[in-house]
Amino acid sequence: FLSLAGCSLGESEYLGGDLWAVNHTSAAINHFSVNGYGGGNASPYGYGGGACCVMLPREWRPGLMMKVEWETDPNPDARLPPLGTDEYSAAYAKHAANYQQHITSVPLPPYEQGLCALEVHFLPCHQVKLTTACWGYGSPKNPIKEPLEMKEPAVCPE
Repeated sequence: FLSLAGCSLGESEYLGGDLWAVNHTSAAINHFSVNGYGGGNASPYGYGGGACCVMLPREWRPGLMMKVEWETDPNPDARLPPLGTDEYSAAYAKHAANYQQHITSVPLPPYEQGLCALEVHFLPCHQVKLTTACWGYGSPKNPIKEPLEMKEPAVCPE
C-alpha cells in the first residue's frame, strides 16, 4: 500500500492541447515542433499536425515565447523512381539534400482558461503565427485571416 501523505495532488501548472499546422505555402512541411513537442507534416496549402499534445502554462503571461522548428521540402511534387529500386536511393538522397531547416521564436498570444489546441500557421518568407483560439482556421472567430494559398514574394522583408 502506497501512502500519498505529504504529496500535493493539486492542479498542474500546465495545460495540454492538440498541436495543429496550417501551411499557407507551396512547400511541404515534413515535420515541425513547438518547444520540443512534435507535430506531424502538413501538405502544401494544407493542414497537418494533429499530434497530441503540446503543453502550455496554465496561466498566460506577457512575454511567453514559443520556439518553432520545422523542415520544408521546396519541391514536394518531385517524381522519384519506384521505392525499393537502386535508382530510388540515389534520387531520394539528391531530393532530400534540398530540404531546408528553419527555427524561430514566436510570441504566444493570450488565452483564457482552458486550452483547445495550439495552431501553427506557416506563412511565406518563413514567418510563423500562432493561435490558441478554439475555433479552427476558416472560422470567422479564428484570429488568423491570411488566405490559405499565399505566394512567396520575389523578395522577403527583412
